[in-house]
Amino acid sequence: MNASARHARQIIRNRTRTQRAATRINRRGNASLTTHCLAAGLTPKEARTVASSLRKAATKLGIHGTTARTHAAGRMRDCRRYSRAQVAALAVIYRPRKAAYIQAANRLALAA
Repeated sequence: MNASARHARQIIRNRTRTQRAATRINRRGNASLTTHCLAAGLTPKEARTVASSLRKAATKLGIHGTTARTHAAGRMRDCRRYSRAQVAALAVIYRPRKAAYIQAANRLALAA
């Protein structure tokens, strides 16, 4: 596989991941913070990092989200799901330094 084909597949993979996350949020009305970050265009590793920071902002604001159960690694675990308005409120307080995180925070703030 040549470099241009590899780059094209990477672009399609990133667009697909972002679109699926956005569709999941539209369908349910709420999602985990990581899913909101994926819908904002971050990679999975970056999305987990930003979601962790947004969780800290949620404790500061007292936003708890909705308790839910999800399948992970063959077992059930508890999680929290947040609406777009809640995530937008968290994104206002979040102060990132990295350029990609700043763009994602702006997208999250505008998503509501």
